[in-house]
Amino acid sequence: MDIRRSSTIPRWVIVVAVVGAVFVLFPLVAMTTRVDWPNFLVLITSPSSVAALLLSLRTSLAATAACVVLGVPLALMLARTEFRGQRLVRALVLLPLVLPPVIGGIALLAAFGRRGLLGQTFDFFGVTIAFSTTAVVIAQTFVALPFLVLSLESSLRLAGTRYEAVAATLGARPTTVLRRITLPLIFPALLSGAVLSFARALGEFGATLTFAGSLQGVTRTLPLEIYLQRETDPDAAVALSLVLVLVAVLVVGLTLRTSTVPSLVRRGTS
Repeated sequence: MDIRRSSTIPRWVIVVAVVGAVFVLFPLVAMTTRVDWPNFLVLITSPSSVAALLLSLRTSLAATAACVVLGVPLALMLARTEFRGQRLVRALVLLPLVLPPVIGGIALLAAFGRRGLLGQTFDFFGVTIAFSTTAVVIAQTFVALPFLVLSLESSLRLAGTRYEAVAATLGARPTTVLRRITLPLIFPALLSGAVLSFARALGEFGATLTFAGSLQGVTRTLPLEIYLQRETDPDAAVALSLVLVLVAVLVVGLTLRTSTVPSLVRRGTS
């Protein structure tokens, strides 16, 4: 492998970096050797697998939309305002990044379950959230939202406020500045954050299982289907796992592609 090394990087760093890359890639390559290739299409197109995949796509798209609706204002508030307790709010918003998903599911049950703080009110009106498709979307949004907020807040701080300040001095209303200046400026970061949120929602397992359960066609997403198939049909579990890996590779590729756009946006607005 031909690697062009910078004169400021020691050779041993390159060696360790290659070992790290192999450590990540080797298990994925090894998984491809366990796939039953002659029956691959049959394994991934069984009724339960297709139902789980379609449910995962629907709920992940809905969760991504919810992340955008909630995440953009959150990122704007954290990046463009100052208030007491701001660091605490930021830490709490980003908490699902480090929180075990199962604990997130338990927290969601405490909030939206039939005996939860809000769940009791919903149940009084005949609305049940836990163990429903809505619960899947909520669980996915809970774990995926920090990815979009973190991406947008970093982009907003990097972009600065000079263009917004100029527009404001010219008499533009705050909403106009947001719509015509801020959002176009951070659109690449918004797109990248949305793609990452979609990927995180698509792969969510722990919070979904705890809060939504595993009912086929209703709450059993693709990761849950893989977990169940691992015990009954290992070949199907490996094949479906490969499908998720391919989706993840596509998502990472889209994210890297969109990350090259911000410089073009800044160049075009200067």
